[in-house]
Amino acid sequence: MKVILFGGTGMVGQAVLAQCLVDARVEEVLAVGRSPIPVTHAKLRQVLHPDMSDLSPIADEIRSYDTVFDALGVSSFRMSEDEYTRLTYDLTLGLAQSVRDACGPETTFIYVSGASTDSTESGRVMWARVKGRTENALLAMFPNASMFRPGAIAPLPGVKSKTRWVAVTYALTGPLFRGLAKVAPGIATDSVTIGRAMINVADGDVLPAAATSRIFENRDIVAAGGA
Repeated sequence: MKVILFGGTGMVGQAVLAQCLVDARVEEVLAVGRSPIPVTHAKLRQVLHPDMSDLSPIADEIRSYDTVFDALGVSSFRMSEDEYTRLTYDLTLGLAQSVRDACGPETTFIYVSGASTDSTESGRVMWARVKGRTENALLAMFPNASMFRPGAIAPLPGVKSKTRWVAVTYALTGPLFRGLAKVAPGIATDSVTIGRAMINVADGDVLPAAATSRIFENRDIVAAGGA
């Protein structure tokens, strides 16, 4: 598979990239982002682009790829619903439409969402509604889309979140999260498992427990990461 990676500088994205570079099933990785990733590898190519909501200026760069791993995301902490919607729903759907136009609707599109995302789009929790709306739109846009909903995430050793409060939280509670990832697959995982699961799901017919769905809850991610 030939993978386009979005969010490669983030905590999850760094681990996804690391797994892609060591997995023989991944022929090439194109990392698209606003800032460079400090990694050099024969399989890795990088394109710097300032506006993730519109990839039309780099359509020729992405046209030959068949798989998208979207690990972009922002915290909703202290954010209005309008602002969070702009940075989550609007940006993701603009990105996805650009991919669909350049690569086709058959593209495999895996989106990292979050546990407790609200598929009804009508719950009381703002971020969960916005994420649910985003998931639903992506599932309608790509028949081969899958939504990943990890819970607590233990980061790859040496990898830090770009969000300061998240980085501090993980620094203080990292051992706990790593322990939870081993004993409580329903609520925790680690970034390496997420990366491995994304490749496994993209490569074959790995289904979540609710086989009529394309939504991978935390337990499904853990299972797929070991497949």
